[in-house]
Amino acid sequence: MPAPWPLPSLSPLLMPALQDRLVLLINHVVSREPVAAQRLQPLAGRSLVVHLAGWPALLPAAPDLVLGVTPAGLFERLDAAPGGAGGLRIEIDAANPARLALGALGGGLPAVSVQGDAAFAGEMRWLLDNLRWDIEDDLAGVVGPLAARQLAQFGRALRRTLSGLAARVAPTAGGAA
Repeated sequence: MPAPWPLPSLSPLLMPALQDRLVLLINHVVSREPVAAQRLQPLAGRSLVVHLAGWPALLPAAPDLVLGVTPAGLFERLDAAPGGAGGLRIEIDAANPARLALGALGGGLPAVSVQGDAAFAGEMRWLLDNLRWDIEDDLAGVVGPLAARQLAQFGRALRRTLSGLAARVAPTAGGAA
């Protein structure tokens, strides 16, 4: 029986690289809001594990994302969660990755289970509620302000379209479960 992932030898190399890029993006967004980094600084040394629960076996394995909070109030990817108190584990329902992605495009938050330090969980919730990636501003630095505005408008229209699609599909998919 063939392996479900056609390039299993690349997965151990690809996943950490993808996670590193995700951490760079998260840190970019956090660094744009100085208050966010200030709120994270007292949490330095604590770890956060993000686990995709129910990930389909037919897709490439999605390893846990383990983040540590740095003294600067940013995140770093860790190879494993350090032991000790003060950590946090977040499990995201990823049984349907397409619905998860469409929900994220629509600005919705997935179903999650949180275990661990309540103060740390509160700060993570604050970040989710208050931080937004200003992609138009970032694009303007690369392609110029006019092209960035047009790309952002296209992106918003695409997001609205996909959100509408997700809203129509979600009740149907929910009723079949």
